[in-house]
Amino acid sequence: MVYLRQANSRGAVDFGWLRSKHSFSFGHYYDPKHMGFSVLRVINDDIVAPGRGFETHGHRDMEIISYVVSGALKHKDSTGNEYIVPAGDIQVMSAGKGIMHSEFNPSKDEAVNFLQIWIVPSEKGGEPQYSQRAFGNSTQTGEASGAKELLVSQDGSNESLTIKQDASITRIQLNKDEHIEQVTEGRKGYLHVVSGTASVMLTSEIEAISVNPGDGVGIYEHETVKVVGNEPFVALWFDLPS
Repeated sequence: MVYLRQANSRGAVDFGWLRSKHSFSFGHYYDPKHMGFSVLRVINDDIVAPGRGFETHGHRDMEIISYVVSGALKHKDSTGNEYIVPAGDIQVMSAGKGIMHSEFNPSKDEAVNFLQIWIVPSEKGGEPQYSQRAFGNSTQTGEASGAKELLVSQDGSNESLTIKQDASITRIQLNKDEHIEQVTEGRKGYLHVVSGTASVMLTSEIEAISVNPGDGVGIYEHETVKVVGNEPFVALWFDLPS
């Protein structure tokens, strides 16, 4: 069984300064059929106009990951962190018992496109934490042929950023006709396409699933998943508890 979330069916908002597509219910967009997948609660594909952003607001008990696709994002929070997050960097904010923060586009002429990802933590409370680092050469396609790079994990292995949940995020990069396999034995998986197109083949499915930018595929336990690039392709693979 497969959970298919096509890009053109996502929730959408357009406030002029912000254009956003919601893979799961968020804010004013509510759909009981799309409330999240395992502990993955939010994937918002945000485009923020130059010089605009999210004013100071609060979060608690959530692991919040920002994946900057293009442009740069300025982060400032109530614990004293103030950083620019450029394309290629990943930011993790563990909200813990509560944190206030703002996110702005510091550019005067370039929009910023980033994925805002929320993962429900395995424990509530605790002190807020912040981490950020650059991964690979770029978020662009074709620069790391057939690569898998662990970005986020519970134990911080391979220099990944840590979160308070038994989950991980891996970036997949493929060139045309390259492929990669993932196994979901006893787990769940979720593939979110950042750019490019690919074919996804599962052992339980007769036909391949074609995926495009913004598409998501949720995969249940006991599957072998093969992803074949139809062109330069970038996606995020979420390994999630069942």
